[in-house]
Amino acid sequence: MTAEELRLYCLTKNGATEGFPFDKETLVFKVGGKIFLLMSLECQPLRFNVKCDPEFALELRERHHQITPGYHMNKKHWNTVEVDGLREELIKKLIDDSYNLIFKVLPVKTKAEIAPNKK
Repeated sequence: MTAEELRLYCLTKNGATEGFPFDKETLVFKVGGKIFLLMSLECQPLRFNVKCDPEFALELRERHHQITPGYHMNKKHWNTVEVDGLREELIKKLIDDSYNLIFKVLPVKTKAEIAPNKK
C-alpha cells in the first residue's frame, strides 16, 4: 500500500478527518476529534501508528517483525506498522480496528452525529 492508498482508505471511514496538527510531515487522521492513525510522510519505508487492543498488539508483534510498539505513543495500546511485507488485508484490518476502538469510546451524541445508524 502506498501513502496515498492508505490516506484514501482512512478517509472512507465515517467522520474521518485529516490534518497536520504536529508538523508538516506527520499526517494525522481523527474521528470525533480523537486520533486513530498517524503517518509520517517522510519515512521510508512507509510506517504508521494505530491503536490496538493490548493483547492483540502483543500477538501481532510476535507474528510480524514489521509491527512494533507505537513510536512516541503508549506502547501498550499503540503499534507502529511498517507497510512493506504486510498484506493489504491485514493493514486494512489494523486501520479498521483502530478506528473502531476510538469510535466506540466517543460520546453518544458525537457517534450519532458521525454515523446515525452505527451503534
